[in-house]
Amino acid sequence: MSDKNSMAATNNAYEVDHTDRAIANPEFNKTDYQLDYTHDHEHNANSNEVQENKKIKIWIKRGLHLILQIAIVGYFAYATYHYHDLNTYACNYDGTLPLCGIRFCTGYGMLLLLLGFIYLALFYYLIFKPKLGLFLHKNYLQPAAVKWHDFLRTRVVSIACIAILLLLLAIYLVFETKDNPQKLVSLVAPCFFILCGYVFSTKRSAIKWRIVITGITCQFLLGIICIRWEVGRQIFECLGNKVSTFLDYAKDGARFVFGDFLVEADVFAFAILPVIFFFSFFISVLYYLGAMQWIVIKLGWILQQIMGTTVCESVTAAANIFLGMSESPLLIRPYISKLTESEIHTIMVSGFATVSGTVLAAYLSFGASAAHLITSSVMAAPAALAISKLYMPETEESQTSSDTIQLEKSESASLLDAASSGASNAVPIILGIIANIVAFVAFIAFLNGLVSWLGFLVGHEEVDFEWIFSKIFIPLAWAMGVPKDDCDNIAKVVATKTIINEFVAYERLGALIRANEISSRSAGIATFAICGFANPSSLGILVGSLSAMAPNRRGTIAAVAIRAFIVGSIVCFISASFAGIVIPDEDENTVYNKVMAKLGQQNVTTV
Repeated sequence: MSDKNSMAATNNAYEVDHTDRAIANPEFNKTDYQLDYTHDHEHNANSNEVQENKKIKIWIKRGLHLILQIAIVGYFAYATYHYHDLNTYACNYDGTLPLCGIRFCTGYGMLLLLLGFIYLALFYYLIFKPKLGLFLHKNYLQPAAVKWHDFLRTRVVSIACIAILLLLLAIYLVFETKDNPQKLVSLVAPCFFILCGYVFSTKRSAIKWRIVITGITCQFLLGIICIRWEVGRQIFECLGNKVSTFLDYAKDGARFVFGDFLVEADVFAFAILPVIFFFSFFISVLYYLGAMQWIVIKLGWILQQIMGTTVCESVTAAANIFLGMSESPLLIRPYISKLTESEIHTIMVSGFATVSGTVLAAYLSFGASAAHLITSSVMAAPAALAISKLYMPETEESQTSSDTIQLEKSESASLLDAASSGASNAVPIILGIIANIVAFVAFIAFLNGLVSWLGFLVGHEEVDFEWIFSKIFIPLAWAMGVPKDDCDNIAKVVATKTIINEFVAYERLGALIRANEISSRSAGIATFAICGFANPSSLGILVGSLSAMAPNRRGTIAAVAIRAFIVGSIVCFISASFAGIVIPDEDENTVYNKVMAKLGQQNVTTV
């Protein structure tokens, strides 16, 4: 074929073009081309079909959202009508009905709050943030934050801020303790432990006092907000009651499996510990949905911005408010091998200074206040960061940042798999609790018997191991603000928590409350002092779990474990001291009267 014809063929119609190509190129296979064309045609058809399916799914999703919104609006309208109807007629005769008045914890007010928060969040994330928030952050908020950050870092401004902070603290303490100067004794413990932190710090010149002062200040302010301020106290009391009610639903499952007798008799292994199955089930579902990671990363970001600590430390401290000391490091598992020695120490301190939601029901069953337990874990988050950086300041450069970290996702294949695995994962936790309680209680009983026998030989059979150990904690109980008459009993409770665990300590604290042997103030301080996982069995558990996640850092983990154990206990003692300052005696009596009334026990003695 001539070049002219070839050129014409190239510019001709589809069939002519490829016929000529087949003649000009003997290797051209028409069948192959037809297959390619057929494949492309089918691919285009499939693409169109996929696009159509996507459109259908989008419209179905929008339709479901619309139906859901209509249902919510309809329900809210009927609830409003019912509330108005009751308050117009029935409440005039009986004002104790649950829907009489705006009750933000149980009644119509709770519905208003829930819907308000939900729709405010939807407005922020779907409308404000993408449309206006990002623009404001990039052009105004971020530059202003950088300037403000640089301004606060100047030496003169930092000293002035610290001076103002101390002045405000002194003014508050004057007004808070003017009617009861005895409360000032509670400052002895924090001052002593801060001094010890400076003396025994691994490198005093590396201490960042801004982190220490900010963390302790946040701890104290949280105590004021959650305990002293009436609105904050009501919020946390309501939250504690809701948590208690939520955990009580686990008893329905326990009754079905173990029967009414064991559950109603409050047998610990059958009535209390099964709650861990339910809570682990719930947390696993939230973890699969990504809700838990979102909550933790937001709280961790807040702590990081306020405190100036690294992202892994901040995230783990935030996670420990909800999760246990073994579960929270799982969120940052890929980064544990890269952490500095100080960061590993801080993570362990956060675990020892808090308790997990899975064991709250056990403490509640012994008579602890739900509001105090939640408040203690919240207060411990910034304090653990601050005190740990005092005892072991950072001397290395962190290899992780908020831009590079990504929290671990759930390994479950589906929502049902997450729920099932969450319940199953609680089995070793429960078995571990039972094994440790049995073993340590038995061992302490053995030591008590041995020391008591030795005392019997010299005419002092009342002396046992716990008696000797508890005497060491009497000065500590006094320094935390416990009245002198109760120091011996509270010292025994703190000693029990330290050498056995917090389960046995809360059980003995509950026994003291029911027997009216301590005041409500002492009970409140003790609730904070023993609200942590710092005990010998937890020490082994945390070292083992972190070593399994990062085998190459086992030496570092073991080296800082004892120090972290002590510092974690100190964080709890400082929280208890601050609680001793801000606890209103009258309100504390009311709190424990309600707890005892719920348990059907004798009320606590008033101060």
